[in-house]
Amino acid sequence: MQGLNIELNARCLLSDYLCVVYYLLQPFRVLWKVWFFLFFTTSLVVLYPLLNWALGRSERWPRAFRIMQTWAFWLLAVPGIWMKIKKTTPLPEPPFIICPNHSSYVDIITMYRTFEDYFIFMGKMELNNWPLFHIFFSKGMNISVDRASITGAQKAYDRAKDELDKGHNIVIFPEGTIPPSAPKLKIFKNGAFKLAIEKNIPIVPVTFLTNFKRLQAGPALRNMGGPGPSEVIIHPAIYPKDYAEGGASAMRNDTFAIIEKPLLERYGNQ
Repeated sequence: MQGLNIELNARCLLSDYLCVVYYLLQPFRVLWKVWFFLFFTTSLVVLYPLLNWALGRSERWPRAFRIMQTWAFWLLAVPGIWMKIKKTTPLPEPPFIICPNHSSYVDIITMYRTFEDYFIFMGKMELNNWPLFHIFFSKGMNISVDRASITGAQKAYDRAKDELDKGHNIVIFPEGTIPPSAPKLKIFKNGAFKLAIEKNIPIVPVTFLTNFKRLQAGPALRNMGGPGPSEVIIHPAIYPKDYAEGGASAMRNDTFAIIEKPLLERYGNQ
């Protein structure tokens, strides 16, 4: 019993120590976040004319994609974020749908460092209202989804089918937003899995393990941020032919479990 009490007291002391360290480092995290956003905004302003030209015509979109990949490299390297990518099996032949968890503001940037081949994003319509950043959706390369409109959502869905028919990969965050509980997952929406079943193409699940530590969504003065690794796991693809009975719902549930497993192993059920 005495040994158990000593162990519990040691854990409490360690927990208190970690809390003190966390709050002592918080001013440095805030400064790092300010530096990151200043660098992001300044570089976007500098690149804006080139991006506006490259995104202006659909035949130039692959070139715009390469520009974004190069930009993403510097956006991560300069603030001190490096990639650690784990991939156990080769990717399927395009087209396929990439389904990552959404845990951080840097998820989109790290996608351009994770996958080499051309892909497009499906994102919420609200991104069209963001200053400067709207160019990535308002120019038409990526697909904006008006979730408040049945007609608008169907139009985006049809555009996604057309892009898949062209052999283009699509990135869909099945949570639909960055959950405040990240890295704990939010319930997945059905759209990506209905699309995969209908077009008979695979889903590639992706787990972002540490992006929430690099730049956590939420109040800058409280949440996490700072340099370090962006750890990514590219899981083996799952195929619609294995879901002839369960359909999109079963495919969604399996994708959720695949993405969640390494998060639970690392952080537990937070």
